[in-house]
Amino acid sequence: MGALFGWLTTGPDILNIGQKEILMHSSLRSKAITICDQKIAQKGDTVGLSFYAFFANRNDNPEALMEVAEWWIRIHRLDHFEKAIKIREMIASGL
Repeated sequence: MGALFGWLTTGPDILNIGQKEILMHSSLRSKAITICDQKIAQKGDTVGLSFYAFFANRNDNPEALMEVAEWWIRIHRLDHFEKAIKIREMIASGL
């Protein structure tokens, strides 16, 4: 099976959506869960965030940014801001 983008490889974290394969690397999943946990601890269960919260304010890793953007926007059709608790639960469940 090929990957949607050349920089994506097959592995255990691939989501098969129709003919597309979308990967969120386990390192990004761990980082996202950690950031969600930090935001929830700081501001409570109702805190919202966007996928940009998982990255620095500079575009130093465009591949990872696109990987998470693909997961957030195209695959799950999430709003720009979502509750951190919802995102944490989605990622932890393997979505």
